[in-house]
Amino acid sequence: QVQLRESGGGTVQAGESLRLSCAGSVYTANSGCMGWFRQAPGRKREAVAAIDMLGGQSYADSVKGRFTISKDNAKNTLFLQMNSLRPEDTAIYYCAARSAGAFGGCLTAAYNYWGQGTQVTVSS
Repeated sequence: QVQLRESGGGTVQAGESLRLSCAGSVYTANSGCMGWFRQAPGRKREAVAAIDMLGGQSYADSVKGRFTISKDNAKNTLFLQMNSLRPEDTAIYYCAARSAGAFGGCLTAAYNYWGQGTQVTVSS
């Protein structure tokens, strides 16, 4: 059974940074897509950032220039570096993996495997 586990969430003040990690039984080198999603209270889950098998990255407009997605294939770990955090970034953050690539791009693809989520809270 595929398992993903996020870590690195917490409570920070606006303008500060956090780095999320996602590790588990998924081989990052072989995954067609891996991504980070978030869900704030009362809102739908939204895609934040995604990375394809070759390392190509895509981002939601709301986080471009502030967040960076990366992966370490040797450690089978996915990362999300979040800088200049804002109160509106407060949400539960989930990592996800997709076995196959996505013709239309990883940010909008459907994902097979999901982690349990980690809470990120940004205070003003």
